[in-house]
Amino acid sequence: MSNGTKFQPSEKGQIFLDSVRNGKYDRQIINGLKSFIDGKAPEDMQAFYSSSELKALADLKGTIRDVEARMPVKITRHYFELAKKSEALKVLVKASPKETVDLDGAPDPGKQMSYSPVEGLIHKYELGLIYVASTCSAHCRFCYREELIARKEVERPDGSIAPKGLANIGEIVDYIKKHNTEVAANGGRHPETGREKLREILMSGGDPMVLSNRNIASWWSALSEAGIESIRLGTKELAFYPKRFDETFFDMADKFHAAYPGTKIRLMVHFNHPDEFLRKDDDGNFIADPVGGFVWHPDTKGAVEELGKRNWLAVDNQAPIIAGINNDPDALRIMQRELKQNKVENHYFFCGRDIIGHKAFNVPIEEAWQVLNESQKGLSGVETHARLSITHYKGKTEVVAVTNDPLPGAENGLVIMKLHRSAADAPEKGLVTILARNPEAIWFSGYNDRVIYDEAGLFTNATNYEDTISYAEVEQVEIVVA
Repeated sequence: MSNGTKFQPSEKGQIFLDSVRNGKYDRQIINGLKSFIDGKAPEDMQAFYSSSELKALADLKGTIRDVEARMPVKITRHYFELAKKSEALKVLVKASPKETVDLDGAPDPGKQMSYSPVEGLIHKYELGLIYVASTCSAHCRFCYREELIARKEVERPDGSIAPKGLANIGEIVDYIKKHNTEVAANGGRHPETGREKLREILMSGGDPMVLSNRNIASWWSALSEAGIESIRLGTKELAFYPKRFDETFFDMADKFHAAYPGTKIRLMVHFNHPDEFLRKDDDGNFIADPVGGFVWHPDTKGAVEELGKRNWLAVDNQAPIIAGINNDPDALRIMQRELKQNKVENHYFFCGRDIIGHKAFNVPIEEAWQVLNESQKGLSGVETHARLSITHYKGKTEVVAVTNDPLPGAENGLVIMKLHRSAADAPEKGLVTILARNPEAIWFSGYNDRVIYDEAGLFTNATNYEDTISYAEVEQVEIVVA
């Protein structure tokens, strides 16, 4: 766990931090189901849940199927206004009893704690991911970080059990410097892991944009001075509360670039559905823009336009394909086209993760590939950059193709996967696994008996996918929420 070491900025860093102004934000957040159950939510928001929905959720409170123990309920006024006209967005933020019907899932998806040399840091590839916030402005029900958001206790490699902690600036800076010094002294590779220089950091959580400008600036300046060349910031705030990208944020960002011009900033944004940024008429249809495309929500459009003015700052979108939300080729086609036309790159679409309760959300892997493939028909080449990824414990794995014709040993066709990255020094990047199709498979375990060719070694240790907890089968298991 972090010892809370105090970090002292350099003189240059302090001058930058002293120039940063914090903004004031009125997200009008509703936290928890209690406000809806007790009738204390704002009057116009009260009907977001029906009385029968609230009763069903209240009946689960305190039981092993308590939906808020799995993932707390949270929504902003902005997102509520969008969701009123969107069934997809309602599914995204409204709690449902179906979430806890089957609680199978990995307590530590991706075995991240095996790659955590410092509290709050996951070091895979040439990239380090740091947890800098433990919440967001609103909570996606399918969130891949449900163990962090809900403050669940997880087992660490040393056998200790505790909630995941947040990163500490001083500890992270010390680790980066030490790692990169050892890499440089060993001819460009770390003597133990074989990894190259740690040159990119992804700020995540939770959502870093719930932090103050000064807090974000503290991280940016410290990481830059530690030798980080590119800082990514993962955020869904453009969907949940786009007014967060205000004049004070852009002032901070511009001052950072002036002070640290060698460090690039990349926002990894999270739009799941075009309803999160496009306006709709009273009939629920997108509104055509006379200059092309569709009309955006003005707050989101303004933020995206400001981001697009800065050539040192890139914006990429990535999102999982989730049942009832965006497993819709037409919605994904509109989203990819609109984002690219507004300088937001289409980076990844993901198959669902093996989080606790994942069976309530995950689309079958082959269906996800078909949805994405269909969505990209009619798009231009530059609009179809997004790939379909599924996160194996070895690294990101691309679902390259799904075939239909029968073959020996694969009467329904094949699924072809390629290891896009591997967790250490990427020696297996590009290696392929070929599987006989299983249209019902929502996770790797659905193909354990269908492996035809496994050059990538994704199924060499197939039991790695069976170390999940089925709460219905284990006696005296409690859902622990700090």
